[in-house]
Amino acid sequence: MPFPRLLACLLAAFALSGCGGAPPTAPASAPPAASTAEGPSASVRNVSVSRTFAAPPGGDAVTYDQELVPVGARATVTAEEGGDRTTVGLEVSGLQPNRRYGAHAHAKPCGAEGTDAGPHFQLQQDPVSPSVDPAYANPENEIWLDFETDAAGAGEATTTVAWDFPADRRAQSVIIHAMPTSTEAGKAGTAGDRAACITVAF
Repeated sequence: MPFPRLLACLLAAFALSGCGGAPPTAPASAPPAASTAEGPSASVRNVSVSRTFAAPPGGDAVTYDQELVPVGARATVTAEEGGDRTTVGLEVSGLQPNRRYGAHAHAKPCGAEGTDAGPHFQLQQDPVSPSVDPAYANPENEIWLDFETDAAGAGEATTTVAWDFPADRRAQSVIIHAMPTSTEAGKAGTAGDRAACITVAF
């Protein structure tokens, strides 16, 4: 082979992987590394409602006992739900000072009467109504938010239950009761009269 042609082939070998051959195949691209960052879960639901109590028929916040929950008193309900746990908080102001109250999530929205909010919301529903069986009326199966006010009439409570609301049922209000919640058999879940109600789209 004449020297000029041999030299040309040698030079071409660097670019073509052989004299007269096809261009080398480019190496396959490595797959992108999997992301380990976790964004906020789409299943997490957050709710925050603040209302001022009004006399019946009221609206989204109504007082049925203006001595225990005066017109103009306020309540804030927060809820975070997801990952098989739900945390609910209640903050109140303008109530009677240095007093204990019961409070629970209820099955229906508030109305002109305290009974309009229906029974306590229960994950596992008691077949007997009213529910006073500790097997159903308890702070693991219901959402209890009992609190005690300070000298200024403010109070707060937080509870966490190990469940999300079922797809077809959600609590729709929080009732403030006149008394702390009982736990004894035959009276479990009872807390005296319904003093006020705040509608919450849980």
